Amino acid sequence: MARELITPWADYQMALDRLLAIACHKISIYDEDLVALKLESAPRLLHIKRVLQAGEPNTLQIAVRNAGPIRQKNPQFLNQLATYGHLATARQTPPQLAHLRDSMILVDDKHALIRFERDQPRSKLLIDEIDEVRPYLTRFKEIWSEGGEGVTSTALGL
Repeated sequence: MARELITPWADYQMALDRLLAIACHKISIYDEDLVALKLESAPRLLHIKRVLQAGEPNTLQIAVRNAGPIRQKNPQFLNQLATYGHLATARQTPPQLAHLRDSMILVDDKHALIRFERDQPRSKLLIDEIDEVRPYLTRFKEIWSEGGEGVTSTALGL
């Protein structure tokens, strides 16, 4: 069990790497646009792919307030979403959630990286903290239940 306060961006990036490295079954992300998470990096893509290959339903759930940067600048990540579409879902949250300013990465229902303000690195890393992670899991489920537009690599329509 570990709790750690993160303040500089470099420490935030290292904490994210630690979190993805220990992920085994499930990753849930709520973020502004995934830009600060740099999920296009090769090591992070490999960690996500490893978890997806475990093959459990709802392995990867991503909710973002702005999907534009994902669609425009993350082709490899979008390719993983397409390849593992039966296990991974990404969606842009509806406008009524646009006022939310935090970010969270939840792993295996017991680890988390919680950023308090989307423009700042100040956050807390929780490792093996089931009780402390539980309210964030509930909050993520509430955000997820609001629905939204799916994020895909292809445009739908005529």
